[in-house]
Amino acid sequence: MQRLVVDLHQICARRVVLTPEQIHYLGRVLRLRVGDRFVAMDGKGQSWIVKLVEGEASPFEAELLEAIALNTELPIAVTLVMALPKGSGFDEVVRQATELGVTCIAPVISDRTLLHPSPQRLKRWQRIVQEAAEQSERQIVPTLLEPVSFSKHLQDMRDRPSTHYLCVTRSSAPHILTCLLPNTCPPLSITIAIGPEGGWTEAEVEQAIATGYQPISLGSRILRAVTAPVVALSLVAAVCETSGSHQA
Repeated sequence: MQRLVVDLHQICARRVVLTPEQIHYLGRVLRLRVGDRFVAMDGKGQSWIVKLVEGEASPFEAELLEAIALNTELPIAVTLVMALPKGSGFDEVVRQATELGVTCIAPVISDRTLLHPSPQRLKRWQRIVQEAAEQSERQIVPTLLEPVSFSKHLQDMRDRPSTHYLCVTRSSAPHILTCLLPNTCPPLSITIAIGPEGGWTEAEVEQAIATGYQPISLGSRILRAVTAPVVALSLVAAVCETSGSHQA
């Protein structure tokens, strides 16, 4: 069944007033008609089965039929801090991170970052997040923060309760699984920071450690900047979903 993110203000008296863009998507792209059903989600945890009905001032609206009790979210909040890779690589990072269950995506500009995104690109990333959340049957749409410098991120995170991991290469740092598996009482929140092409600078690593980040490894091979978040988030999701703490 197709899924569509709607804002709560669109819902009134068990009807969803669809936007022109949503009407176009449902009618022209998905080829749905009056009487067809799909899943509406508010992006914050609530989902409903809805049915298309004729609208008073539009081709159709959606009628709420029943709420859906479904949990596809990870049992912990996961924030991905990602130094922006070059080109359009962050598009795929955003999509895959959303599919893997991330709660928040925080793009940062590091000393070796080459990309300085425009507001239009940020809007594109937000659209990708929403589409990926719909496709992967998430209950929430991850938060996408505006890009800031890595030093600004370190300042902002000082008072935020979370277990912070900094992915580094060519070091004796423990593997991320070594840190995750022994936890009989897993943290409520994990933050994973991944650097750009070429990795973090020594100064950035030192600053991150001083702020509370723990250096960790993703293995003995050197991964591309766009591959590393997929590996890290896959391992976190695997540990969480096989630990017995996740309720399907």
